[in-house]
Amino acid sequence: MSTQSGPFSPGFWRTRFLQRDVAAFQGVAERHWPGADAVLPRLSRSANHGLLWFGAAAGMAALGSSARSRRAALRGVASLAVASAAINTVGKQAVRRERPILDMVPVMRQLKRQPFTTSFPSGHAASAAAFATGVALESKGWGAVVAPVAAAVAASRVYTGVHYPSDVVAGAALGVGAAFALRGVVPTRGQLPAPGRPRSGAPVLPAGKDLVVVVNRESGSATNAAAQIRDALPLAETVECAPADLRGCLEEAARQGKALGVCGGDGTVNMAAAAAATHNVPLAVFPGGTLNHFAYDLGIETVQDTVTALTAGDAVRVDLGRFLPGPEGPDGAPGYFLNAFSLGVYPELVRTREHWAPRIGGWPAGVLAAFEALRGSRPLTAELQGRRRPLWLLFVGNGLFQRVGPAPGRRHNLADGLLDVRVVHGGRTPGLRLLAAAVAGPLSRSPVHAAVRRSRVRLAGLTPGTPYAFDGEVAHSGTELLIDKLPEALTVYCPMPV
Repeated sequence: MSTQSGPFSPGFWRTRFLQRDVAAFQGVAERHWPGADAVLPRLSRSANHGLLWFGAAAGMAALGSSARSRRAALRGVASLAVASAAINTVGKQAVRRERPILDMVPVMRQLKRQPFTTSFPSGHAASAAAFATGVALESKGWGAVVAPVAAAVAASRVYTGVHYPSDVVAGAALGVGAAFALRGVVPTRGQLPAPGRPRSGAPVLPAGKDLVVVVNRESGSATNAAAQIRDALPLAETVECAPADLRGCLEEAARQGKALGVCGGDGTVNMAAAAAATHNVPLAVFPGGTLNHFAYDLGIETVQDTVTALTAGDAVRVDLGRFLPGPEGPDGAPGYFLNAFSLGVYPELVRTREHWAPRIGGWPAGVLAAFEALRGSRPLTAELQGRRRPLWLLFVGNGLFQRVGPAPGRRHNLADGLLDVRVVHGGRTPGLRLLAAAVAGPLSRSPVHAAVRRSRVRLAGLTPGTPYAFDGEVAHSGTELLIDKLPEALTVYCPMPV
């Protein structure tokens, strides 16, 4: 009985493939690439253990001016981790291919330390492709920057003689697949559904005509954003104000223009929203702070997003949270919030973060503030909805916060007429209780945590001077607070999904 041979034999095609693979490797080894001898070996070594990509992610997070950059960096690293796990636990064990023989590779190209693992597939190529693909899925701009570097790292593995071309191609394919597999589990921002909100008519303001933009000159990236606004909207009036003058500047701007523009963080946008609602003018938000939760929930991440909405006259109506009495006391105006109102450990966290942020940066200050707040706090006592109880935290969101991972994240409806109320009951171990609140569902109950929807929340029996926070700002209460919301009270320019 004869065995099958010739072109119809699987072994024939495997042999032909391996011969072509070795021939391609020899062609690369014998060819001189100008300038590559000084660059590619070093680039290949820099990617060992993912160090090159971790450094790139840190640079993107530090240099990027928007949350999109930070998301791209985080997704790139996460995709790399998935690819590395798949390669090292399955890929290398499934095909035990020997490394190429280095006799034909010039010594100056060879790595000082040769890898000892099997050759197929290339882990470096997988990591490079996974990182570049993950970054590109969140940010095409950063993806275009990273892609050539990733391609060079993959090519360097053949150039230095540690992999055959097929090893690199297979590794890159696995890396791309890992990034898309992660996207299937953790969707990118672009995959999430646009927040439900009613559309509203708003004036079309090409080039910013009849728009007055107030810029908080001490907010996050507001200085850079102000320059972008002037370039993109040459007919708009742009006014830069110190924090102490913001309220007056916003009131004057709301009276002068057909629309009120604001550039700053959530606290600045909060004041602008109150002025816009009072004078019944639409609001144009340009993200320029350290945190821009309201803008991001509207799908506004860059100055250009708002410019696009102004040019088209695209706008939506959103709810405005309200609390009585406001920060000025019973005789003053009500307080408003676009994102959330809270009391308990969170106001102390905000206060500590604001103290340290100018000295050590926003993220480190947030970590330090959380540690300090949990270490020294005691639960407050208040009458909530007619029942007196100790509380570590009361969080009241303007609209229901959806879950993205283990903690509350994006809002999918900014005009649902509801408050997202979350309570962490008093007791020992506040850190564990807050963790339990984060892990629990958005509408759940437990011995330490409760989350419900309400149209209003009433607090009584507060100790006068109890701190509370609203949109990142801190004030102090009297003995009572009423929290409710004004449905669809504010019109905001917002780019519409295509």
